Amino acid sequence: MVLDRVRELIAEQMCLDVNKVTADSRIIEDIGADSLDVVEMLMTVEEEWGIIVDDEDMRKFSTVASVVEYIESKIK
Repeated sequence: MVLDRVRELIAEQMCLDVNKVTADSRIIEDIGADSLDVVEMLMTVEEEWGIIVDDEDMRKFSTVASVVEYIESKIK
C-alpha cells in the first residue's frame, strides 16, 4: 500500500517512529520537515515509484495524504 510505504520513508528520513506519521500529518508543521527535507523526500519518492514530481506539483504537498494521492494518480 502506498500510504504505508510513504509513512515508512518519511519516518526513516526524519528519524521518527512510523506510528507518529499519519495520513493527516502535515509535512512541515507536524513532521518538522524543512525545504531540504521535502526535496529529499520527493527524490526518494521519484526513485521508489519511478515517477517525476514537477516543482509546481511539489508545492501542493501539505500532508502525507496529499503525497500519497499524487503518487497514486501517477502510477495508475
